[in-house]
Amino acid sequence: MSDSYTCRTCSGEHPGPPLVWGAEAPTPYLSLPPEERDRALLSSDQCVIETPDDVHYFVRGRLEIPILGSEEGFAWLVWVSQSATSFARANELWTTPGREREPPTFGWLCSDLPYPETTLHLKTRVHTRPVGERPFVELEPSDHPLTMEQREGITWRRVQEIAERFAHPETK
Repeated sequence: MSDSYTCRTCSGEHPGPPLVWGAEAPTPYLSLPPEERDRALLSSDQCVIETPDDVHYFVRGRLEIPILGSEEGFAWLVWVSQSATSFARANELWTTPGREREPPTFGWLCSDLPYPETTLHLKTRVHTRPVGERPFVELEPSDHPLTMEQREGITWRRVQEIAERFAHPETK
């Protein structure tokens, strides 16, 4: 793939296409009215939201998709819910070498990605990686298009479609 592509939406030349896209916060945070966001703590990798009845925990990870015929891969930066126990353990090991030996944890996908079917609440396994690397998010088997893409890979054309959607959100 080259360092630029011709956009089918605007016919312009764009850099990329970028190989990583994602939301800055989990969908439950983005759904909060701005005046209520003080109930939440948000960093680039973690989010905690307090409600009157509960506390919700989220981590940000990489949902990686192979690009067919390429050494490069595509990644969605996604947010995944975590139990209080799993979140506390991740915090405990945040800067600990060898943390990647921890078993994966269960979570629900909490990022609304642009697919015909909702991606919210797909079942995941969160695999911790070495210090300084975001966790790997593995979708549990299903027939959802995102799950199939993670399992089977995508073409460069699909990467370009994703880039075009984000470059021109008003047209999609």
